[in-house]
Amino acid sequence: MNWGQWVRAHRRSLLFFLLALVIAGSVTAFRLPVTLFPQVDFPRVEVTLDAGDRPAEQMAMQVTIPVEEMVRRVPGVLSVRSTTSRGTAEVSVNFPWGRDMTVATMQIDAAIAQILSTLPAGTTMLTRHMDPTVFPFMAYSLTSDRVPLTALHDLAQYQLRPLLSGVEGVARVQTVGGAQEEYRVTLDPGRLQACGLTVADVARILGAANVISAIGRLEDHYKLYLGISDTRLQTLTDLRQTVLLSSPGGVVRVGDVGVVSIGTTPQWIRVNADGREAVLLNVYQQPSGNSVQISRAIEQRIRAFHLPPGVKLARWYDQSQLVLQAAASVRDAIFIGVALAAGILLLFLRNLKVTIIALLVVPAVLATSMILLRVLDMSFNIMTLGGIAAAVGLIIDDAIVMLEHIVRRLRSSHELTHERVMSAAREFAAPLVGSSAATMIIFIPLAFLDGVTGAFFKALSLTMVICLFLSFLVTWLAVPLLADIFLGHRDAFQEEGGRLTRWVHDHYDALMRGLFRHPSRVLLFILPLLGAGGLAWERLGSGFMPTMDEGGFVLDYRSPPGTSLTETDRLLRQVEAIIKADPNVETYSRRTGTQLSGGVTEANEGDFFIRLKAQPRQPIEQVMDRVRHEVETQVPGLEIELDQLMEDMIGDLTSVPEPIEIKLYSDDPEVLQGVAVKTAAAISKIPGVVDVKNGINPAGDALEIHVDRDRAALEGVDPAMVTGLLSAQLSGVVATQVQNSYKMIDVRVWIPEPLRTNVYQVERLMLRAPDGHLFPLRRIATLRSVNGQPEINRDNLKRMVAVTARISGRDMGSTLRAVQKVMASVTLPVGGYYELGGLYQQQQAAFKGLVQVFLAAVALVFLLLLALYERFRIALVVMLMPLLSLASIMIGLWLTGIEINISAMMGMTMIVGIVTEVAIFYFSEWCSLDPGLDRQMALITAGKNRLRPIAMTTLAAILILLPLALAWGEGAQMQQPLAIAIISGMMVQLPLVLVVMPLLFYVLTSHRFELKRKLHP
Repeated sequence: MNWGQWVRAHRRSLLFFLLALVIAGSVTAFRLPVTLFPQVDFPRVEVTLDAGDRPAEQMAMQVTIPVEEMVRRVPGVLSVRSTTSRGTAEVSVNFPWGRDMTVATMQIDAAIAQILSTLPAGTTMLTRHMDPTVFPFMAYSLTSDRVPLTALHDLAQYQLRPLLSGVEGVARVQTVGGAQEEYRVTLDPGRLQACGLTVADVARILGAANVISAIGRLEDHYKLYLGISDTRLQTLTDLRQTVLLSSPGGVVRVGDVGVVSIGTTPQWIRVNADGREAVLLNVYQQPSGNSVQISRAIEQRIRAFHLPPGVKLARWYDQSQLVLQAAASVRDAIFIGVALAAGILLLFLRNLKVTIIALLVVPAVLATSMILLRVLDMSFNIMTLGGIAAAVGLIIDDAIVMLEHIVRRLRSSHELTHERVMSAAREFAAPLVGSSAATMIIFIPLAFLDGVTGAFFKALSLTMVICLFLSFLVTWLAVPLLADIFLGHRDAFQEEGGRLTRWVHDHYDALMRGLFRHPSRVLLFILPLLGAGGLAWERLGSGFMPTMDEGGFVLDYRSPPGTSLTETDRLLRQVEAIIKADPNVETYSRRTGTQLSGGVTEANEGDFFIRLKAQPRQPIEQVMDRVRHEVETQVPGLEIELDQLMEDMIGDLTSVPEPIEIKLYSDDPEVLQGVAVKTAAAISKIPGVVDVKNGINPAGDALEIHVDRDRAALEGVDPAMVTGLLSAQLSGVVATQVQNSYKMIDVRVWIPEPLRTNVYQVERLMLRAPDGHLFPLRRIATLRSVNGQPEINRDNLKRMVAVTARISGRDMGSTLRAVQKVMASVTLPVGGYYELGGLYQQQQAAFKGLVQVFLAAVALVFLLLLALYERFRIALVVMLMPLLSLASIMIGLWLTGIEINISAMMGMTMIVGIVTEVAIFYFSEWCSLDPGLDRQMALITAGKNRLRPIAMTTLAAILILLPLALAWGEGAQMQQPLAIAIISGMMVQLPLVLVVMPLLFYVLTSHRFELKRKLHP
């Protein structure tokens, strides 16, 4: 029993098994995790250190440098970068891609723990592995015109946060903004002095009065009791009635020396949504969570929750929407492309049954591929969806060539037998194996690609390999069975070809015979193609990741160092007016003193997230450029930086957020800052360079209080005691907490605000010595206002300042070449040097890796051709075709205005396999012809026989990829360069494979019969 007989004998079980796989895959598709990014283990650990308020230089020497040196010893560390400011430091540790980051994070923790005891007392650290889940995937805002911010905060913190945290897949819910209620004891300094008390005394007494403690057990008859001393304070009245002093003449209560009221905790952040004070809820998902299902479950819970009257809950960010829009775009692209491909099949084969069989392959393969995606622990994301969309054209190609071969063999014999169908399928099995291997083998080198490129495009590549492998199996097994079942005698007796076919064949015959007589004429096609490709290459720009309209962007801002929260808020109100006036903006949220990721910043820093309306509207780049221009011209003194959220997130995850980063190195900080200012000024003149930052980031101004030790000793105090007394008066003392239903409320003891608002009043603060006498601060100390110290940046243990900028309206490659020319004229200090970092550095590494992948793919395809034919000449001729098609790719990218980026280079790599696949079909037909045919006639006959299937597969694949190339729908821009590159290469594969390749083979070979014997021993 041969293969065809076995397959036909088991046709029922095979088709049922395939149907079961399709059903299982369809069910699995709804259970796959849905995320914006692939599951990427970014090799970066961030260590946050806090050591009080010590100056930046002291912080660097005592904390940052020892930690840097310690983590540098951890095995596998590639680089260490740090930023140190007053009292805090962030150390970024980078590892090679592919490292087990759970183990690496534990090693970093262990390394720092070894020296933690030698760091300044009170130093704390937080170590976290950077991955996409450190950023929220959903966010809501709570606003109200009637309900106070304290009630909004409590609603978010104690009701909505637990409600949303219970949703499966949610890691945590963070509340940002609003106001927290506290009980405020505002003491009268005069009365306090009259009683001989201090702020610290009142705080201590309140803490002692608010106690609940077990004091013992006692047994009375048949019961065992636990004795509890409960002196808890419950109300404001309890606070007022707390006794501070007692004497025979009476008692002094808290209410006698101060005012007890309800207030709010001091806030140095401000949050609003659409111009109104708000409380934000940031929702973070678990790494394996399904963002779409989580989003729907959250929305369902929110709809069931009854908000208080006058409270509005609005969703201002939802990452799952971008994924859903991308999925809808892929779905539409597949439907449109498949419909167009169906028209091509009907046009060429004029048979509805054959068209339906070919179209059935697409959903069967896509559904079955879901099972393997699940087995490999993959998810639906922008890369896997792009891989599915790009693979559809190749999936239907396999079915087309198999069905065309079966139909041609049936029509040539004018008889329908089961053996005839299976014989044609068996005859085509070898070419199908070779062509499928050619398209899959090019993805093998991608397994060795690292960096952001490898992390993202491995998901796309693996998805395509899965689809192509399953396409081969379905085409090899199911398509012949379906053709055997559904094709009848009428289909076998249908006329092969037609008037148009004969006309095309006649002209092809005449063309090839003329070229065989004058082979040099083929240069009239090749030389212009190569020349135009070379000109296009010189004019092409280069980039990194494809730009995509995400429907929203982030606006980071910074007001001058030391600017108060109130003044920063005034400037930002002007920015809000600009944002509101833009007709493309749907909603926005603003954070001051904190960031979108939840991190705390200085009070003069923060960000906006601006969500745009759905299409149709202006492109996001135009909106960003206009907002940038208006803010820079109308709000002077405010530094801004605009970026789309995905780019901003990837930049934060990889610690290279800007496209342009000039890292200046020198051991002299003053000289380094001077060079940074000059460098920033120089590159800001380059066209297309925007959002230039000189890398000098001073902290806010400080009021230094220098205690004279001698004078302090004469008053009976020491500097530590003075520091404690001042802290109590300037910041207040949280004495205790009072339980109020579902929350604990701080009790803060403080002096009146009018006594601590400026330097003049601080100098006159009265301090109490241990012996009870009072003296003003200015008697023992001098006060001096100082400018904030700049942050200290270090890269691999070397002091560094990074001048950064972004690019608008220009490609990265030409911009960085202009930057390098400018840097050649910048005078660096002795011993100083610079390096280019940022996304440009990653682009160069990615391009180097992709070039190696391309060369490896060419080598593997060449090896495959040698294995198939065992002739260097055939392998060489076939291999030249995809290489010649690269010129067409360059022309296509240039004409469409697409720069060379990693997506386009992926398309260039894939075209090697695609063109080789078609070439294998041609030579498989040539090998099957009668050896007695004339050399020229054999080559022409093979071309005629393969003209229709090659034309069908080429046109079908182009039409299927066309929606992606036109970037229809949200998220389609990510795969647009890849689609344009493939389409551009395929537009010349028909003349290359059917005209140029036979001619070159004819010139390079002279004894066809010898070749035939070696090909078919």
